[in-house]
Amino acid sequence: MQQRRRGKELEDALLGAAWAELTERGYAAFTLEAVAKRAGTSTPVIYRRWADKARMVEAAIAHAGSRRVIGVPDTGSLRGDLIAVMHAANTARADLLVATAIHLDGYFADTGSNPERLRELMLAGRRSAAATIVQRAVRRGEADASVLEEPRLVSLPFDLFRHEVLMTLGPVADDAVERIVDDIAVPLLTRRAPGGQPQGGADQ
Repeated sequence: MQQRRRGKELEDALLGAAWAELTERGYAAFTLEAVAKRAGTSTPVIYRRWADKARMVEAAIAHAGSRRVIGVPDTGSLRGDLIAVMHAANTARADLLVATAIHLDGYFADTGSNPERLRELMLAGRRSAAATIVQRAVRRGEADASVLEEPRLVSLPFDLFRHEVLMTLGPVADDAVERIVDDIAVPLLTRRAPGGQPQGGADQ
């Protein structure tokens, strides 16, 4: 006889089943009944937690993202940190980006949401690697503190990385990672404020 699951154990089983259904069938064919069957439970159990399939899909995406958290490497340089974290993202998160790109047809129309909000769900409140890496570069004196006032500039390397993943539906090639970092990200992030004097500076 199967032991009755409760709390987090039950929720993990439901969200794992939901993620499997989403990646196998896509959003259009996703049903709470199929999730319940896969998880070995009933639909009322699901409805007590999520009001409809859109809310459950969002929770499943956030859950999948929480299992693919990347530690932010500290290599001692902006260039090294960017390359290292992109290589880590290739291994841990590229499949998540591809899955959400392929299987969410109809989700945005049903919910009125957008990819940016979905990305926030995937981050699940965690601080972005981009902000951590650029702030380290400012403390080292590699980057000017003024770049921290430009959030789109800070996120640019990872926006370009995600674009490559979504265009190729796979991990980003090593040479493409280096082009993003060497040709675009580092030159822009290490530019100086008007007057040529660094505003950040290394820790004293």
